[in-house]
Order: sequence, then C-alpha cells, then structure tokens
Amino acid sequence: MKKITFLFVVILMAFVGETYAQGVVTGTVFDGESNAPLPGANVVQLRTSNGSSTDFDGKFSLKVDSPTGTINISYVGFGSKNIEYDVTNGDQDLGTITLNLDNSLEEIIIVGTGVIDLADDRKTPIAVSTIRANEIQEKAVGNVELPEIIKSTPSVFVSNQTGFGDGALFVRGFDDTNTAILLNGQPINSQEDGRVFWSNWAGLSDIANAVQVQRGLGSSKLAISSVGGTVNIVMKAADRKKGGFARFLGGNDSYAKGTLAYDTGMNDKGWAFSVLVDYWQAHRKWAEGTFGQGQTYFFAAGYKPNEEHTFNFLVTGAPQKHGQRWSQSDEIIAANPRYNQHWGFTEDFNPTAGSNGQYTSNIETERGNYYHKPVANLNWDWTISDKSELSSVLYASWGRGGSIGPRGARTLRTDDPDGDDGPLRGQVDFRAIEERNAGITGGIGDNEAREGYVRRNSVNNHQWYGLISNFNTELTEKISWNVGVDFRLYRGDHFRQITDFHGLQGWANDRADGGLITETFDSDPWSALFNFADEDQRVEYDYSENINYQGAFSQIEYAGDKFSAFFQGAVSNQSFKREERFFNDEESDLLNKIGYNLKGGFGYTIEDTHTLYLNAGYYSRQPFLDNVFQSIRTSNDFVQPEVDNEDITGVELGYRFKMNALQINFNAYYTNWDNRVILSSGRVDLNPVQTPDDPDDDTNTNIFDRGVNQIHMGAEAEFVYNAASWMDLKGYISGGSWRFNGEISKEEYNDDTNELISSEAGLDLNGVKVDTAPQFTAGLGTKVNVIEGLSVDANINYYAQHYLDDPDSRGLQTKNVGKIKPFSLTDVGLTYNFKFDTSKLVFRANVYNVFDEVRQQSTDDFGTLFTNGVTFNGSLSYKF
Repeated sequence: MKKITFLFVVILMAFVGETYAQGVVTGTVFDGESNAPLPGANVVQLRTSNGSSTDFDGKFSLKVDSPTGTINISYVGFGSKNIEYDVTNGDQDLGTITLNLDNSLEEIIIVGTGVIDLADDRKTPIAVSTIRANEIQEKAVGNVELPEIIKSTPSVFVSNQTGFGDGALFVRGFDDTNTAILLNGQPINSQEDGRVFWSNWAGLSDIANAVQVQRGLGSSKLAISSVGGTVNIVMKAADRKKGGFARFLGGNDSYAKGTLAYDTGMNDKGWAFSVLVDYWQAHRKWAEGTFGQGQTYFFAAGYKPNEEHTFNFLVTGAPQKHGQRWSQSDEIIAANPRYNQHWGFTEDFNPTAGSNGQYTSNIETERGNYYHKPVANLNWDWTISDKSELSSVLYASWGRGGSIGPRGARTLRTDDPDGDDGPLRGQVDFRAIEERNAGITGGIGDNEAREGYVRRNSVNNHQWYGLISNFNTELTEKISWNVGVDFRLYRGDHFRQITDFHGLQGWANDRADGGLITETFDSDPWSALFNFADEDQRVEYDYSENINYQGAFSQIEYAGDKFSAFFQGAVSNQSFKREERFFNDEESDLLNKIGYNLKGGFGYTIEDTHTLYLNAGYYSRQPFLDNVFQSIRTSNDFVQPEVDNEDITGVELGYRFKMNALQINFNAYYTNWDNRVILSSGRVDLNPVQTPDDPDDDTNTNIFDRGVNQIHMGAEAEFVYNAASWMDLKGYISGGSWRFNGEISKEEYNDDTNELISSEAGLDLNGVKVDTAPQFTAGLGTKVNVIEGLSVDANINYYAQHYLDDPDSRGLQTKNVGKIKPFSLTDVGLTYNFKFDTSKLVFRANVYNVFDEVRQQSTDDFGTLFTNGVTFNGSLSYKF
C-alpha cells in the first residue's frame, strides 16, 4: 500500500510539474530583405501539432506544453528556422527573429539603411504597398517588366505598351515623370524631363530584393518629384551565404533567357562577393517587329571589417536593343492587333557561302531603341554609437545609346496586307529602298531635297554623379532626428548620327555648316559606350545641357507607444545651362532655381489594432529643363516670361486595421498641382500650297500651356488576409476624380526659328478630366499552397473611368470626348519546389491576360495604345 501511495504521489508531482512548466513563447518575425515585419509566418512546436502564426506586425504568441524544446518558424519562399526555448522559470520572449529568402537573394548584407527611405523606417504611417523578392522573382521575369508586379496596387496603372521596356507607370493619375523612382535610395528619373525608361533597367527583376510603392507624399526625405508617389527599388548587395543558381526561362514568341549567379559568402576577413549574368532574346513581344535582345550583369563586393562599419560596392547594367511600334488606330487594331508597319528585312550577301554565295535576311526596325546604362554605387554604413549612425552612398551612371528612326525620302513598303483600301500598310521594304538609293547620282543623298533614305540614331548620352548622406541619431528614447545632403551633377549630350546609308556613300545638307556626312555608327548598346559620332559627323542638331543640384534635408520624429508624429523639410538649388554646338556654338546663361518641400503628420494607434494618421505637405518644385528653354533642340534662349516653380499641396488621411491574420488599409487623398507649364510638340502646315521647292510643308512646333492647375482627389482601400497557413487573399479598390481647374494660356512656336506662330489666352479647362489613366481600379488575388512545394496564384485587375481627350486639340486637351471601355486582365501562376539536401529545383509558370483580352488601354498623339494578348513564360531554376 505504501508503494502504491508513493507511486501515486510521484505521478501526481510529475503531472503538477509539467503543468507548471507550461509557458508562453513570444517573439517578432522580420523579413531579412526589406527589414519589415513578416505577417502570416507559421510558428510550430516541433514534433507536435501545437502551432500559431504571426500577425501583421510579425508578432506571435505560442503556449507550449513542455518546459524546454524547439519551435520552427517558416514562411513560403523563406528559409525556416529552429529556435530553442526555455520556460522553466516563466514565459520567454525570443525577441526579433529574421527569416531570409530561400532563393538567390537570401541573407544579404543590408547597406544604405539610412539612405533608403522605406516606409517601415518611419513610425508615422503612409499609404504604402510592398512587393518582396520572392514575388518579384516569380512574376517579373522574362517578357514581363518590373512595373507589372506593382499593378495590383490601389491607384496604380501600368500601360505595358508593345515593345520590350516601353511600359509606362501611373500613380494616382500621375505618370512616371511625376512619380519618383528610387534605386537604393538614389533618384533615377531623368534630370531633363523626369521620365523613366524601363528598358534601361531590364535587369532589376533579377537583382531586386523589394519594391515599395509609397502613394502620395511618401517617406522619402529628398526633394524629389513625388507628386503621385514614390517607388523605392531595393537592390541586393554582396551575399553573406555561399551559393548560387542557374535558371532558364522560355516564353511565347521565341522568348528565351538564361541566368547564372554565384555568391562566395562572407569569409573570415569580412569580404563577400556576388556576381550575376544573363542573356535574353525574342523575335517579338507579341506585336510584329518588336524583337529584342539584351544582357544583364551585376557585381557586388561587400566588406565588413568590424561591427561599426559596412561597405558595399556594386556595378550593374542591362544593355539592350529592341524594335518599337507607335500607337495604332482603332481600324488597324480591328484588322490586326499585332500589326506594326515599322520593320522589315535587310539582306546581307555572303560570297563564301555555298558555291555562288548567298543572301541572309536579318530583321531590322525603322523605329527602335538601343541603350546601355552602367550604374555603380559605393555604400558606407557607420554605426557611430548605440544611438547614432551615418549612411552614405556615392553613385554614378553613364548612359549611352538612343532611338532609331528614318530620315530623308519617304519609306518604301511592301504591298498592303489587306489591299489598297484597308487600314494596314506594308512593312518596310529595305531592298527597294536600297535600289532607289542606288539610282542617286554620285551616291550622295540630300536631306533638303528629300533625295535618298537613311536611318539615323537620336543619341542621348549622359554622365550622372551623385552623393547622398544621412546622419541619424536618437535624441531621446522616443525622439529621433536625422539630417542629410543630396548632391547631383548631370551632363547630357544630344545629337543625331547616321546608322545606315542603305547603299548611299554620303549624306548632304543636314548640317548648319553644309558638311558632308560619310560615317555610320552601329545601333548597338555595347559599341555605343565608346563609338559615336564626332561633332563633324552629326546631323540635324547637336547640343548639351548641364544640370547641377545641391540639396539638404532633415526630419525629426516622435514615436511613443500610441502616438507618433514627424516633420521634415528639404531645400535645394538646381541650375540649368545649355551649350549649343550646331548653329552658333554658344552657351546659355546659367539659370538657378530654388525649391523646397515641407511635410508633416501624425499617427495614433488604439489597442494595437486601429491606427489613424494624417499627413500633409507642400512642394515648391523646380521646372524640368525641357520647360525652361524656348526650344530644347535649337535655342539657348529661356522661355519668356521665365517659368516659375510648380506648387504642389497634398493631404492624406488614413486608417489601418490589424487583427491576427487580417489587415485593412484605407486612404483618402487630395493633391492640388498648380502653376504648371506643359510642353508638347506639334506639326502645322504654314504653307498650304505645296511647291516643288517645299516638298515637306509641315513645320515642327513647340507648344507651351501655361498656368495649368490639376486637382487629384480620391480614396483607396486594400486588404490582405492570411486565411489559413495554405491560403492568402488580397484585394483593393480605388476611385478618384482627377480634373483640370481654371483657365490657361497657350503659345505655339516654330521649332526651327523660335518665332511665335499663335497665342491664345483664357482657355477654359474647368471640369475637363485628366486622361492619363483609369480613375477607377479594383483587383483581387490569391495564393494557395496545394501540397508541400506546390502553390498556385491568380490575380484579376479591373479598370474603368478612363477618359479620352479631344483629338483635334493642340497641346493640352480642352474637352473630353468619351471614355475607354472598361476592361479586366487576369493572370495565373504555378510554382513547384523540388527540395534536395543542400539544393533546390524550382519550376515556375505564368500566364498573363489568360482570357486574351485585347482592349484599348489609352491614347496619345499618335493613336491608340492597347493591351497585349495572352502571353506566357516558364522557368526552371537550380539553386545551390
């Protein structure tokens, strides 16, 4: 009996011991790439079914049933981690746990943390959406450009065009000239006109760790063109972990791409190196004649000598060449939506081929683009103390290349594919053009007489150097302050050169000095780095501009448990100077413009679930160089009266709800953009009676619309729901009212002589809708983990309320003439991971525009833009 009693007591004590040994393990899981909380991560006690998941702040709480043990933390696309715990003496907080991407970009050395303005670095909320590296790697591959991955975002519209790299991005109705694009914190919008040419950045999808879309005022402290918003692209750095991958990708229209990447990992002396190279080509991007070919290269070297300093140097580039087509009329789209009249075949004779030699055909374009833009930057992060750090980036880029176009006599074409009465025209007949050129006496073409046909390159070479440095310190436990500088030096050289004589021996009467052109230069992105025309071999125009920028910025922020507030400001000086070499070999005066911005806001969080915030800002933004001079191609004269700064006022109100696996964001915004000057080009017939001495009686003109006021207001809502460990849902809806306000004046000048052709005042724009993008968008997406290693995803996006402008208006539209028919686009994808001991094989398939919806997308001065039909790609990656 005593033994039984003793055994009962032992069992009871063991049971009580185990009961009291139970405890709660907590922690916060972060994405190692974007340094942001990772919601929906799975947290499981090993060898049990006991589990939980992180909320939208990355936090978890798991009640464990043993005093010691191990929990596993995992998330799809990230490497999992096992963490030991011990609750013998009470609950345990494991602190911050970082998961790194389970692909080629994992465990990067994070550099430039004080320069790259991610929204998570500022406690006061903004309207923001973030796309992480695993989604970029899955969806922005091959024949899909990087902007495509952010199209499922409120108030964002991506016009994909029909040539490789020719897409356009719009945020809240503002195009990319008024949406700041930052690469590792450095601006990449053109210093001349704010444009972003995505063909120059074709390799970013391979080396991007995250893309963050900050709509509206954003969190950037720089004085940048973020009228619509800011897109921050974070590149990878030298990888700490040893490994690499090889990938092959194929798609429709003979698209093929191969990629190799390798990371040495960090050695015991603190060095790490990463390299990536790829090659791609396709005979078209859905539309005829839009062939493309290019490469990507990336090299990074990281050095961490101690805990205080981190250095990273990288150089990357994406040389490419692709064929283009202009917008098409509705009649052409109805007849053949793939049609393009700007291409044909050239024939090269190889006398050594076969018994008598033979001709080989090569596809060529009359309208195309070739460019090579190497970019290098050096980051230095210095941890001065526990409370202070200094981050700096020194960067440079050298752009070389331009666009291809015809010059001289009219283009000869093959027979119309739909007959003489149809809307289609034949493709370029380069053989017939060479036969016509062969009949010209002496083989010298004449531009003034329009005798002979050549193709020319519009060259746009530039050098851009910059420095951004930011010092950040914690003044108190709740107050942080930073201050920094932003310097940019830019020089652009613009001229035209001949790329193909098509049988001619020279080209005359296309220079102010009457000189004869006898040299040609390849439309090749690699040779363009060093081989371009000397001044005596340039045609039509030849000028340069220098744009120098000096700025300073600062921000102070209070972040308490519930309440946060910030105030930031920036001031800058921007100078413009133009050098004319073609007509008078003179320099313009130096024009300086002072600009500034002020932003402030606050946020308040209730019960860690509800957050309210209000942000407001004012920009005094310097005009673009293209609006400063009377004629950007021919004149050193400044526009009179002088163009003033643009005035931009923005206010946004937001609400964020977070609970467990559900997050809902709502934003309302108001943007008033005043005192704009819009420059556009046109053509007028100044001599309605055509004579033999005046065969081309259309005159190029520059049109200045002054005093333009735009008001953009609207609301956005989005949600993300981790419905289960195997399924995620997300959706959004946004609606806006984007319109012009007030009256404007209009001036039109002869581009050759700068003489005023016409002038109008008091043109009423009240109520005219902005026609850049659809004013209503909505979308829904899901990702489902079917079985271990297999997932499928799908997204649908809907667009409506896209207004059309008056096709007869010159310059800015003065009325609307209808709307584009609403349309939707559906994409689906599938991923399968084959895991091995130390490596992984990943298969990915995408189908874009599954239902082959070819719809009118927008319009411009040349005609109608429309969506591509169904496109697809598939990739196989081996990661080791």
